[in-house]
Amino acid sequence: MQWLYCDFHIHTTWSDGACSLDRVVELYGEAGFDVIAITDHVLDTESVTRSGRPASMLGAVRREEFAAYQEALWAAARKSWEKYGMLLIPGVELTNNTSRYHILSLDIKEYISPDHDVETIIAKTRQQQGLTVACHPCVRNHSGEEPSVHLWNNHERYASMFDAWEVANRDDLYSVVGLKKFNYIANSDFHEERHLLSWKTLLRCDKNTEAVKEAIRTNDRVSLFLYRGGKIR
Repeated sequence: MQWLYCDFHIHTTWSDGACSLDRVVELYGEAGFDVIAITDHVLDTESVTRSGRPASMLGAVRREEFAAYQEALWAAARKSWEKYGMLLIPGVELTNNTSRYHILSLDIKEYISPDHDVETIIAKTRQQQGLTVACHPCVRNHSGEEPSVHLWNNHERYASMFDAWEVANRDDLYSVVGLKKFNYIANSDFHEERHLLSWKTLLRCDKNTEAVKEAIRTNDRVSLFLYRGGKIR
């Protein structure tokens, strides 16, 4: 058992990220990370953004693209492990800009609509033995937006439903998550190469998907670190 350097919130050109899936694997692998999750935005075609633009105008994985997206992630996971010994967990960021919540679903195999209510998304993720994270639940200094304001406005209701809450997102720390003593992780919300320099998670567990998920759920040996470049290992 060892401390694993992790980032569970990463976007690629499959949605609104600037880097290809291969480039993301290369960046994190060369830096020496142990575990990453790719979590591109998923939007249903009926969804609209807060500005009123249809989902088709926002970079996101559509329902009809989900199988191809999963196939690409599993291929990348094999390369990641073979070349770098880095575990890649397939995931999504279920993006509901109408009701204003974003939820990470990690290690799912079947499509889940982001237009479901929060409880249904959590239930459907658990049916697939996946893990849910309430991402950026507070105002982010780097964007000024509140995309998950619904989650924090109802945090007492959702507190124990999520497997974890983001206590840090890129350069922002959410002390309120810590004060509530919610299960927590820290992530980069990676969209471009400079975002590699950001808050990350340390987990003490074996390097396999089930052990990582259990470590997040139990939230026993979890730490934060601010990555500022260089080779980790």
